[in-house]
Amino acid sequence: MTHEVPVHDAIDFDAFLGELLDGAYRLAVVILRDRAAAEDAVQDAMLHAWQARTSLRDPRSGETWFRRILVNSCRDRLRAGRRHPVVDLTLVERPADDDLATSSAQRDELARITRRMEPDDQLILALRYFQDLTVVEIALVLGIAEGTVKSRLHRALERVRAAEASAHREVDR
Repeated sequence: MTHEVPVHDAIDFDAFLGELLDGAYRLAVVILRDRAAAEDAVQDAMLHAWQARTSLRDPRSGETWFRRILVNSCRDRLRAGRRHPVVDLTLVERPADDDLATSSAQRDELARITRRMEPDDQLILALRYFQDLTVVEIALVLGIAEGTVKSRLHRALERVRAAEASAHREVDR
């Protein structure tokens, strides 16, 4: 026996997801660094959210609840071996001499480092620096302790700094 959802409940839930769609897509692009993969992740998350809609007990936490579903969808893609760095490489500072070959080498090095990062660290960077979530909000979205968020964020930032330092050393040679 199938359980039919009243039409007004379906419309309300559709409206709820519709309000989150743009932000969800931006987050998925930041995490996966690929528009097609981001679209797939958002679609998977929306389907999962629709199927699990009865598990949302408090509508006030709906955004966090959906964000967690989306992050898990992205995490699954990252863990499946996809090679999409989180760090926006266009934000890497260009050398003063505008040497495009050197700048490209820096971006390549940073991309190489971020690809080796743990998916959870990539997610933490995306949530903190591209979604501007607080440590508390990240902990809620990922379902982990605030201290774990802080340690993963610290570790991920150290890797980014090391990559930047290495790239700058290459420029100075």
